[in-house]
Amino acid sequence: MGRIIQALAGAAVALSAAACADMTHQQRDTVAGAAVGGVAGNVVTGGSTAGTLTGAAVGGVVGHEVGRRH
Repeated sequence: MGRIIQALAGAAVALSAAACADMTHQQRDTVAGAAVGGVAGNVVTGGSTAGTLTGAAVGGVVGHEVGRRH
């Protein structure tokens, strides 16, 4: 249960940073993608730091590319 709360708290912090008014749509998508990817990487690898960082990196790239299309 503790890992889920930590993951959700991390996602909430990252997503709140994405709500900054001076960020472009692409920047917000990049941050949101990194947050979701980090949580997914953490869950899939059972809390591995490497899995979390890899998930965040992949999610950030995906979010960046999705944001480019808007």
